[in-house]
Amino acid sequence: MDINALNAAQSYSANRPLTAPEPGSAGTGEDAFAALAQDFLATMQTGESTAMAAMTGGADTHSLVQALAQTELAVETAVTVRDKVVEAYQEILRMPV
Repeated sequence: MDINALNAAQSYSANRPLTAPEPGSAGTGEDAFAALAQDFLATMQTGESTAMAAMTGGADTHSLVQALAQTELAVETAVTVRDKVVEAYQEILRMPV
C-alpha cells in the first residue's frame, strides 16, 4: 500500500507543473494591461498629430473633431479606471486586520 501511495505522489508531482500556467503566456493580465496602455498612447499621439496638422492646414476639421472625440473618450476611460483602482485601494485600507 505504501508503494502505491509513493508512486501516486511521485506521478502527481511530476504532472503538476504541466497544469500550471506558463509565465509570459498570452492572456495574462500583465500583457493585457500593457496592450491597453499602448492603445491609449497611440490614441493620444494620433490626436496630437491630427491637432498639429489641423493648425498648419494639413487636416480638415472633421478629422480633427473625430480625433479629439477619441482622445477625450480615452482620457475619460483612463480617469474612470484610475478612480476605481483608488476606490478599491481605499476599501482595502479600511478592512480590519
